Amino acid sequence: MTKHKIYTMSFATVYPHYITKAEKKGRSKAEVDEIIRWLTGYTQEEFEEQLEKQTDFETFFEHAPQMNTSRELIKGIICGVRVEEIEEPTMREIRYLDKLIDELAKGKKMEKILRN
Repeated sequence: MTKHKIYTMSFATVYPHYITKAEKKGRSKAEVDEIIRWLTGYTQEEFEEQLEKQTDFETFFEHAPQMNTSRELIKGIICGVRVEEIEEPTMREIRYLDKLIDELAKGKKMEKILRN
């Protein structure tokens, strides 16, 4: 089976789009970074290393230090698909992140985004 092209894309090429989406709605890069660290378990330094290495999406999620167990609480529709129904694990992780960034851009409070 052919992998989706997002898997081979550098996370660093999409990351600025997450920031732009958040900033257009009055949110910050720091909040985007916090969401990514919460989801993946990367420290800020480890995350920045992944950006510098131009790590692809698949490797970025495969090497994540500790995927947050609360991510399974993320529900809803992203790109016309219900996140909780995505069977392919890597795609589900990517869509979890997309959903969290959407919630940030929609003005949701960080406590709720981070499922506290």
